[in-house]
Amino acid sequence: MVWRSVLFSLPVEMVVLRAGLCPGLTEDMIQLLRANGIRTVVDFVSSDLEDVAQKCSLSYKALVAVRRVLLAQFSAFPANGADLYEELKSSTAILPTGSPSLDQLLDSGLYTGEVTELMGAPGSGKTQVCLGIAASVSLGLKQHVLFLDSTGGFTASRLYQILQAQTEDEEEQLEALQRIQVVRVFHIYEVLSALQELRDRLSQQVLSSTGPLKMVLLDSVSAVIYPLLGGRQSEGLALMMQLSRELKTLAREFSLAVVVTNQVTRDSSTGPLKPALGRSWSFVPSTRVLLESKEGSWEKGTSHRAASLAKSPRQPTGIQVQLDIGNGDVLEPSLVTPTQGL
Repeated sequence: MVWRSVLFSLPVEMVVLRAGLCPGLTEDMIQLLRANGIRTVVDFVSSDLEDVAQKCSLSYKALVAVRRVLLAQFSAFPANGADLYEELKSSTAILPTGSPSLDQLLDSGLYTGEVTELMGAPGSGKTQVCLGIAASVSLGLKQHVLFLDSTGGFTASRLYQILQAQTEDEEEQLEALQRIQVVRVFHIYEVLSALQELRDRLSQQVLSSTGPLKMVLLDSVSAVIYPLLGGRQSEGLALMMQLSRELKTLAREFSLAVVVTNQVTRDSSTGPLKPALGRSWSFVPSTRVLLESKEGSWEKGTSHRAASLAKSPRQPTGIQVQLDIGNGDVLEPSLVTPTQGL
């Protein structure tokens, strides 16, 4: 198990061996490896390759070559702290969400290079907040947005209402709509395919004619992962970790702000709300925001939500703000709990 110590911990352990992952790793080789219980990158690089070569009737030299490439691709290498800080300053941008109070909660807005999670029960306003974010980035910053809709919750008419509330210029509204690309993805493989296509476009510097891409929204991640976690759970976890790696790599390599939505669960009927998908997924988002419906005597036609910070690399957790999600004025904020440490 000597190789395990030089690998990234959780995500890489779940990367499934597949054709095209590295040169020399063919579909025939993968089938032989799987038949002998070797399914992931860590399974492969931590195995005794002489033993594997005999059991699978494969070339030892070929196996060593594949392992060398996988180690180069997935190993963690030391980096100078000062260099990392300079890279962070030069590559990080902060994108406004369209809500001053949510921006305050997030320490000015959504940071590129990171994954931010909005979690909450059905009806807590996750999709609504995502639409507000898409409108803010597209209209205010004139940046391109990719909206991956896995629930069918995206509605163009609602997005148009949000844009109308922010500008009366019909040409600006139309241009903003054109900058938001919506892809329906109802299965994990459709999500991975869409992200791979995006990676290819960005790698080849094929940019949209409507402007540079700075935002990817996935609503919701739990909708495509939950169906995988029953039955052969190990395969479901492997795909979940593959998705997490794609999202984090896209955010980091191309300076994108990635936002995902997630459901919440309880250990008991009276227990506190906690994000779904378990501990394995908890390492993926840098920031987590809990959205909740709040009861009270509000004006007719307006639904109020509270947003609280559950995880952040910059702010103390527990900070809470109020979001007003109305029929026309989206995310008009009022402060509920004073923030600290700003």
